[in-house]
Amino acid sequence: MEDDEGMRGFFPASFGKKSKSQTPVESIHKATRRPPEPSDSHRQNPKPSTPDDDDDDDTLIGPPRPPPPPAAEVDDDDTLIGPPRPSAASDSDGDEPHRIPLSNEIVLKGHTKVVSALAIDHSGSRLLSGSYDYTVRMYDFQGMNARLESFRQVEPSEGHQVRSISWSPSADRFLCVTGSAQAKIYDRDGLTLGEFIKGDMYIRDLKNTKGHITGLTCGEWHPKTKETILTSSEDGSLRIWDVNDFTSQKQVIKPKLARPGRVPVTTCAWDPQGNSLAGAIGDGSIQIWSIKPGWGSRPDIYLPNAHSDEISGLKFSSDGRILLSRSFDASLKVWDLRQMKTSLKSFEELPNHYAQTNVAFSPDEQLILTGTSVERDSTTGGLLCFFDRQKLEVVSKVGISPTCSVVQCAWHPKLNQIFATAGDKHQGGTHILYDPTLSTRGALVCVARAPRKKSIDDFQAEPVIHNPHALPLFRDQPSRKRQREKILKDPLKSHKPEAPMNGPGFGGRVGVTKGSLLTQYLLKQGGMIKETWMDEDPREAILKYADVAEKDPKFIAPAYADTQPKPVFAKSDSEDEEDK
Repeated sequence: MEDDEGMRGFFPASFGKKSKSQTPVESIHKATRRPPEPSDSHRQNPKPSTPDDDDDDDTLIGPPRPPPPPAAEVDDDDTLIGPPRPSAASDSDGDEPHRIPLSNEIVLKGHTKVVSALAIDHSGSRLLSGSYDYTVRMYDFQGMNARLESFRQVEPSEGHQVRSISWSPSADRFLCVTGSAQAKIYDRDGLTLGEFIKGDMYIRDLKNTKGHITGLTCGEWHPKTKETILTSSEDGSLRIWDVNDFTSQKQVIKPKLARPGRVPVTTCAWDPQGNSLAGAIGDGSIQIWSIKPGWGSRPDIYLPNAHSDEISGLKFSSDGRILLSRSFDASLKVWDLRQMKTSLKSFEELPNHYAQTNVAFSPDEQLILTGTSVERDSTTGGLLCFFDRQKLEVVSKVGISPTCSVVQCAWHPKLNQIFATAGDKHQGGTHILYDPTLSTRGALVCVARAPRKKSIDDFQAEPVIHNPHALPLFRDQPSRKRQREKILKDPLKSHKPEAPMNGPGFGGRVGVTKGSLLTQYLLKQGGMIKETWMDEDPREAILKYADVAEKDPKFIAPAYADTQPKPVFAKSDSEDEEDK
């Protein structure tokens, strides 16, 4: 029997096609569950303990408590006012009026620097993230598996940071704003459709330029009209463009300034209906323009000194009554558009070190959320803070990353998932917070989709590349610079000529004083060479041959003897003086 059992182990237990083993969804979501942290708690006001709770705790020690008399029951009923206390399961729901999907988290990685721009289309199927590494990554939740990789990477402008991304109302195109002066329009698949023109930087009046002349700071698509976009720039202007005409803008808006000059516009925003737009100026002011016939650069609402530092984000509420502003002065302010003299609430101690840090609403607009930056001497990392719009108080502070700052955030209404971008100088990613019981699609789809296993058909033999220049015949000769320098220093190998000797010669060599050559030295010593030309008069040396040339002409003189006149030479001055 033992031998039969041993042989049975070599045979398959069943025949036919085996069903693939699937990982249960519960275990997948368990792997992505966030660790419990004190900062993740929503409960700011814990429920106070009641006398009944103390009594319940006392019953755990000692014998059971005897039943109370009927009179005592009447007294207890009098003290308990309202419906009976709910069970423990309903206690947790009662303490959480805002159901924030925070139980699970995934991270979309790929960027090498902080992620400064974020955009999710209206259906929640595609996500765009832009970074300081000059690239835009495109993610598709329907086609992405558990590896969470982007399907396309685009570099809009070489060497310029990505500062803002915005989808069109129909989600067929998106706007990309970088640090350059020209915004770009891409289609849904990441193909370039056009680039807006750059203005003439030598024209002083910005209304006469066809486009921005310096780097852009923000841009947003019109919420209703799919042909209109809004951009702001460091040149101190806001411009409205028509996406069908890349050669010129539709309108130029010059903000109101306390002093003449050029102050950058740090950010801009449309209201949800597209009836007005807001711009944040570098001097800390907020200006709002209403879109109406004959409107111009004069703002309808002008709020000077809204913040003590530059403003990084603006957000309108859907009812058009509330405006949120986020600034570098570590504050988030809530404004009532009907009374803009003072803010309704200012939340402090929210550090911000990035010009793209935004502020957003929850889908029901009962919560306000924004991110914080990491400070150098602080022990807390990047946080995602939630505030109650009605009570104007802090609801929760969620830790996103211990070392990276949180810049952009969004709460998608259809997916019911929270997106937060984070990063620093060396890394960047997009954190997606969700709850399997509250959220739909989005991260749930791609996390549950396992990556495709490689089959034998996917095997590809690595090609052998023959590089002819790698052979010794074609290889470049090694550098012989040091060897040449060594040879030049050796007088024998370099055949260096001998320098002439100064003074009298020695060792078989003749000095310079007696002549540089041996033959010259011998002739001078033997008297064969006499140098008398320095002692003679050149005129007399020539005239001593005059009688010989006249008596015995040899070359030119006989040919002209008959035709040439007789030369008459001038007498010496000394003879004339003697005659006188």
